[in-house]
Amino acid sequence: MKPNLPLLALATGAFGIGVTEFAPMGLLPIMAADLGVSIPAAGLLVSAYAMGVLIGAPIMTLTTGRVPRRTLLIGLMAIFTIGNLVSAIAGDYTLLLIARVVTSFNHGAFFGVGAVVASSLVAPERRAGAVAAMFMGLTIATIGGVPLATWAGEVMGWRAAFWGITGLGIVTMISLRVSLPELPADKNADMMTELRVLKKPAVLAALALTVVGASAMFTVFTYIAPILQSETKASTAFVTVMLVIYGLGLTAGNWLGGRYADRSIDATLIVTLAGLVVLLVLFAWGMRWPVPAAILIFLWGTASFALVPPLQTRIMNVAADAPNLASAMNVGAFNLGNAVGAALGGAVISAGLGYPAVSLAGAVMATAGLIMVLCLRTKPVVKVAEPQKCA
Repeated sequence: MKPNLPLLALATGAFGIGVTEFAPMGLLPIMAADLGVSIPAAGLLVSAYAMGVLIGAPIMTLTTGRVPRRTLLIGLMAIFTIGNLVSAIAGDYTLLLIARVVTSFNHGAFFGVGAVVASSLVAPERRAGAVAAMFMGLTIATIGGVPLATWAGEVMGWRAAFWGITGLGIVTMISLRVSLPELPADKNADMMTELRVLKKPAVLAALALTVVGASAMFTVFTYIAPILQSETKASTAFVTVMLVIYGLGLTAGNWLGGRYADRSIDATLIVTLAGLVVLLVLFAWGMRWPVPAAILIFLWGTASFALVPPLQTRIMNVAADAPNLASAMNVGAFNLGNAVGAALGGAVISAGLGYPAVSLAGAVMATAGLIMVLCLRTKPVVKVAEPQKCA
């Protein structure tokens, strides 16, 4: 892709959203100590954001169908900016929790609408590249943005990270206004057509699979900072490096998942979920030593994000009648998995089972996802049709 200012503006928004979603995972110990709450309670800040995405994605998508696209994207980033501003100045845990929910309401619609807008800005044969360029902002957030926010939180306090994200939101709003052309809304937008797609069993099954697959990732990743500090005896610098390594794994996984999903969606999901089970079991053992932990974190990140392209392709294939809502709902389903995983990991910690058990709990969720794929696999595996019942 040649340099493209509108795509860069969209990617900047994706970067900011990625940082604001994942940054608390590296700041949990600091935030918990400052707010006077437990680590599992601080983990609910992650779950609250995820649940906000789940609720906000369909609401924002269905109610803004006839709003001009540039206006809508700027408005969504305004919600993002206000939410992060309130997070930065929140004086107590309750207000911060509310601010996280407010922030999350832009998430699903921004990615859903942004992907459509990105594809409209280039020639038809470059649409996939345009969408990938936008989502690259999310990947870069995991490599650089989240570790930077973790470092800033350690050095200047966790509020500094949210002040920085607020500034990024303002920059994104200006960039969208300056770079995007006027983009009218779809005059044929029909709320009922979008809603009817959710009645399809194949769509519901695909969304459920996304929830389970995402929960396998977030059961462990939500608590990665306390895991490394407690089990690996890691310093702040080591935790930051591990977050970078995990982000590199996500980038590699995104590429691999996209490449092999074009050949077979189901085979890619089966191999990836099976690998995730093995890696999380090994991480329960290897988290005690820095080198094994680093290797497993990279491989675990690769397996985790290799799930995303085939899961997204599956939902788009089975919801061709209403791709906008289905795409937004899949983002919501991913974040529901985020909430379920964070809650599951927190429950394991609260029960006193130890951090290795958190990784094993993630492996259990990956196993559940693997079983679902085996039950829902389709013939031929390259094309997604109505799911078959498990014999």
